[in-house]
Amino acid sequence: MATIREIDVQQLTDEVIDGVVDLQRDIHMHPEIGFDTVRTAALVAEQLRAAGIETQEGIGKTGVVGDIDVPGATRRIAFRADMDALPMDEEADLPHKSTIPGAAHMCGHDAHTSMLVGAARALAGIRDRLPCSVRFIFQPNEEALPGGAPAMIADGCLDGVDRIFGMHVWPAFDTGKVGIVEGPTMAQPDTFNIEVQGVGGHAAGPDMTRDPIVAASQIINVAQQIVSRNIDPMKSCVVSFTQFHGGSADNVIPEKVKLNGTIRSFEKEVGDVARKRLKDIATSVAESHECSAKVEIIEGYPVTFNHPDACREAERSLAREVPLTDEGYPVLGGEYFAYYGEKVSAAFLFLGNRDEDQGIVYFCHHPKFQVDDEAMSVGVRSWIALALGADQA
Repeated sequence: MATIREIDVQQLTDEVIDGVVDLQRDIHMHPEIGFDTVRTAALVAEQLRAAGIETQEGIGKTGVVGDIDVPGATRRIAFRADMDALPMDEEADLPHKSTIPGAAHMCGHDAHTSMLVGAARALAGIRDRLPCSVRFIFQPNEEALPGGAPAMIADGCLDGVDRIFGMHVWPAFDTGKVGIVEGPTMAQPDTFNIEVQGVGGHAAGPDMTRDPIVAASQIINVAQQIVSRNIDPMKSCVVSFTQFHGGSADNVIPEKVKLNGTIRSFEKEVGDVARKRLKDIATSVAESHECSAKVEIIEGYPVTFNHPDACREAERSLAREVPLTDEGYPVLGGEYFAYYGEKVSAAFLFLGNRDEDQGIVYFCHHPKFQVDDEAMSVGVRSWIALALGADQA
C-alpha cells in the first residue's frame, strides 16, 4: 500500500477537476431543496457507479452512499457532503445561475457534492493502493429540521465506519487555505416562536386595547439582556429575533403578534439558561402589558464537536498538500454533521473560499454567494490526502 508521500495528489486532482467543475455547474443550475434531491442524487450515483464504486441510493430517503472496499484493511473512514439548496433566490450574475425560482445553492452544497464525487473518482483509480476502506456519504436536507443526517444514520450509513470527516467552503478566509478547529466547532441552533395575544381595536383609542405590538417590542428589548446578564461572559451564546409579524392596517391595533428567532450555544447548560430566561421574559413582560404569551422553543441539532484525534489525523494528512491556517475559529452557525460526531470520531473542516479580485467575498446564505473554482481544486486535493494519510492514524 502506498502512502501520501508516494502518490502525486495534485496529478490525481488535475485528472478529475474539469469534471468536478462541470458537475458543480450542473447542480448549481438545478437546485433541489430538503429531501427533494432526486436529480442531484441520481447524478451522484451515476458518476460513482461509472467509477466502479459500490453505490446505494435511497439512504435516508434520498441520500447516496458509495464504498471503496480495500481487502484486508483494518479501518474504514467516511467522507460526507451535503446536496440540498436553500429556499431563496440567487442574485449573482453567473452563466450557471439557478434556473429554479425560489431555490439556489447559496451555501456551497453543490461544490461539496461535486468535490466529493471527484475525489471518489480519483481514489477509485488507485483503490489497490489505498491504506483503508473509504465511504462516501451524500446527504440530503442539511439546511432544515428534521435533517438528513439522522435518517441516513438510521439507514446504516455509519455501519463499520471508524472515523468521519466533513468539509464546508468558508468565505471567512482566502481560497487555498484549510482550517481545522478542535473541540466545539459549530453551535446548537435552536428556534423559537412567540405568540403575544392582546386585545385589538382602533389605533385612535389605544386605551381601549391591550397592545400586543408594544408588549412584543418590550419582550425583544428585555431579551437582549439574557446574554449580557445571565450567561457567563467567558462563554458564547446568541439570542436573535429574526421575524416580527403583526397587524394589517395603519389604523388598527392587532389582537396578536408573532415573533420568531434563534438561540445559539456551544454548551447544553448555556442553552438551558437562555431557553428558560426567554420563556420567563416573554410571559412576564406580556403579562405586565395585560397580554399573554405562548412560547415554543424547538431545540436544534447538537453542537458540532471536532474530536482531537480526528483533528490530528486531518492535520497530519493535509499538511503536505494544502496550507493549513490558524484563522479558523468556532462559529455559532449550526451543522447537521454534528449527528455523525455523536456516533463516531469526527472532524469538520473549513475550506477557504474568498478571492477579492474575483469578487468572491459574500458569506454563505447571501444571495450573491459563489464558489471559487480554485477552492474546489483544493477541496478535492484535501479529500484525497485524507484518504491516503489514513495509514498514519
